[in-house]
Parts: sequence; C-alpha cells; structure tokens
Amino acid sequence: MRLSIISMLVFAVTASAQQPTISWPIHSTTRPQPPIVDPGPAPPMAPAPSDAIVLFGGRDLAQWRDEKGGAARWKAENGYVEVVPGTGSLVSARGFGDCQLHVEWATPAPASGEGQERGNSGVFLMGLYEVQVLDSYKNITYPDGQAAALFGQYPPLVNASRPPGEWQSYDIAFHRPRFDAQGKLLAPARVTVFHNGILVQDDVPLTGPTAFQKRPPYRVTPDRLPISLQDHEFPVRFRNIWVRDLEAAPSDSGVAHKSSGGGGHRGDGG
Repeated sequence: MRLSIISMLVFAVTASAQQPTISWPIHSTTRPQPPIVDPGPAPPMAPAPSDAIVLFGGRDLAQWRDEKGGAARWKAENGYVEVVPGTGSLVSARGFGDCQLHVEWATPAPASGEGQERGNSGVFLMGLYEVQVLDSYKNITYPDGQAAALFGQYPPLVNASRPPGEWQSYDIAFHRPRFDAQGKLLAPARVTVFHNGILVQDDVPLTGPTAFQKRPPYRVTPDRLPISLQDHEFPVRFRNIWVRDLEAAPSDSGVAHKSSGGGGHRGDGG
C-alpha cells in the first residue's frame, strides 16, 4: 500500500444526512471477532511527505501539550515517546479537521493482563473520535474495542496486529462532520484506516463521538480541534507521527472548506 492511495480519497458534502446507526449493542462480546491476518514484519519507518506536518520526529515534544495546555509530560527518548501513566493525554498544539494521519506505535513487551487491560491507548481525531490502540495479538476483547477499532462503533475488518513490543502503524484518512448554520448535521465524520498497511476501516460513517459504553450524538464543534494520544495507564510507545492537513483543499464542488481554530478536548474511550 502506497500512502498516496490515502491522499487520493475524496469527500463530497451532501445536502443533508441522517445520523448513522449501528445494530450491534456497544461492546457486545457476541459480535463476531475479525479474522486474523498476518501483516508480516514491520518495514522501516515511513518517511513524511514534503507537505506533511511532523508532530513527532523522534526528538522532542514541541508540537504537543498536556490536557491543560501545559508542557507535555510524556517521556521522549531513543526516537519514541512513551506514555507516563497518570500524566494525562498528549494533545497536539494545533488543531486539525480533514487530514491524513500517520502514527507508529508499540505496546509493552512482555505482555501482561488481558482484554482491555493490555497495552491500551488510543489515537483521537479532533479529540473526539478514537482509533483504538491495544495489544490485540492473541488477546480477545469485545470486537469494537480491539486494535484499529473505531471505539464502541466498528471493529476492524481484520485483526492485523503484530506481537507486543513490535512497531505497528496506522494510516488514517479522516473527514470531519459537517453542520449547517443552525447546527443540523449535514454529513457525519468518516474514517478510513490502514493497520500495518492493511485496510481495516473502509470509509465508515461515525454515529458521533466515540465513548465507553455509550454512543453520544453529534454536537456542533469547531472545524479544527487537536489530535490526542490517550494515557490509559499503560506505557505504550509512539513514534514517527505526521499529518497532512486536507482542510484547505477544495471539495468536489470546488468550494474550499472554511476553518476555525479550536481548543483541546479529550474524548472518552478505551
């Protein structure tokens, strides 16, 4: 899979839209487990494209803040940043709406715990929409909470997890929700995810923000909000984080999207 494939994804704002629904109960343990696919060994780090904003290149956390806007408190060393349990989520200093995001991550090795208590973290788009990070290698949990799930909503199409301690990657294409001037939902947020180069979420419409044991409805938000990485009390590592800002690109109609700044927001989740 070439990253240019993701950058070619397009999004058309429709005149009106209904909020998507999901028939499965949230965190259902009877929902079918995704089939397992071996993604092969981890390749070298994916280089950031020339138009990408590098959020973490292996040295410092200048592009990040803590949840209260203060200095980031996670540990940056040896080319990666590691969750420091209890310090709170890492929040990007700038906000994003439509974007292409690349993140590489690794769960602790040797593994300990099971289910959601094993290498748990998350990547939040706009601080609201979580792509779950979890050690899902030979580790069963509810399908909408395993690695590469859109937490509480969609399990991945397949389980493409590598063993704990090995580097894994997410390549995410995200399109934020659209609202009219009265706050009516025009189009839901949509997400495509490649886990270790394998398509696991195929342009799916979100029902609203992701959350634990609930599916809250959409509410009007700024067009841009920070990306956040979750502190879920596990020393998960991240590296090579970069984003391509697609918000300024023209839509299919040729009308540029308008953007406004936004503050940080931590989403609930796994």
